[in-house]
Amino acid sequence: MTLQDYINLVLSVLGVFSIIIIITRIFGLRTFAKMSSFDFASTIAVGSILASIIMNSNYSLGKGAVALIAIIGFQTLFSYLVRKIDFFKNLFTNKPQIIMWNGKILHRKLKACNVGEDDLIAKLREANVHDFNEVKAVIFESTGDISVIHNNEQKPVDAEVLVDVSKEGLNWNN
Repeated sequence: MTLQDYINLVLSVLGVFSIIIIITRIFGLRTFAKMSSFDFASTIAVGSILASIIMNSNYSLGKGAVALIAIIGFQTLFSYLVRKIDFFKNLFTNKPQIIMWNGKILHRKLKACNVGEDDLIAKLREANVHDFNEVKAVIFESTGDISVIHNNEQKPVDAEVLVDVSKEGLNWNN
């Protein structure tokens, strides 16, 4: 590579990052948030375009900007449709699953979510759980995150907290 090639590469990187910052400011931080499988696919596509712009001299900055805007615009439209139309939400998003309830690990649900017991226990430690009885619920979120609801004072879980969570086979009112 010549000195000019290196300068062009650095300028491409600066240009691409400037475009990403502008797009993120326009479309919002959700653009790169860990939200769904669609968001993950969009992030991978954005990364691929970024690499193509930077590494391929035949790929113009303008062409890359249009591709990035198209992907992120489609992602924004898709997330809007998922929020507003139940059909899209049911078709394209995973329903959060309860994998531990009232201090008991739900092994069938754990297996269905492809989560290992060791991963669950690590998440419990991270949530400062000392004893399984301290846990009201552990939820495997649609994003792949794991949420822990503590069992302090034996309070029931408000129905709104579990509004989209699959409660199949649970006596969740206690």
